[in-house]
Amino acid sequence: MRTLDLLAPENARFFPLAPLMNLLEQCGLKMEYLWIALGSALGGVARYWLSGVVARRFGEAFPVGTLIVNVTGSFVIGFVAMLTDPGGRLLMSVTARQFVMLGVLGGYTTFSSFSLQTLNLARDGEWLYASANVVLSVILCLLAVWFGQVVDRMINR
Repeated sequence: MRTLDLLAPENARFFPLAPLMNLLEQCGLKMEYLWIALGSALGGVARYWLSGVVARRFGEAFPVGTLIVNVTGSFVIGFVAMLTDPGGRLLMSVTARQFVMLGVLGGYTTFSSFSLQTLNLARDGEWLYASANVVLSVILCLLAVWFGQVVDRMINR
């Protein structure tokens, strides 16, 4: 099994800030917070981009972009959780796993946006859209997490 550690000295050519990050960590700075913040920023930008692309394609009457973001994020977190589990194919350092799962995917998925959009649909009297958003989001996201784990099991055979 392979361990992925972005801060390891041998990864400095792939991640040029690794020496600086190691120095900051040695000074007692809690690097996991910085990694999660960086991941959240990357995930948030990805969410904004994908939601915009989908909104331009399908319109904004129904929050399809948010639904797609939440379903794909659920799939990826299910896949990564199994892939990097102690019994999985790829062992990641705790920091790298937090960067991906808490940072990137936490910033990418949009439960707060989902909640606000659903409330706005209900306030506007769009009960069918509000209900569909709740039902589809819950069912599709749960299925996506499960499917991410199934795909990982197929790859890890």
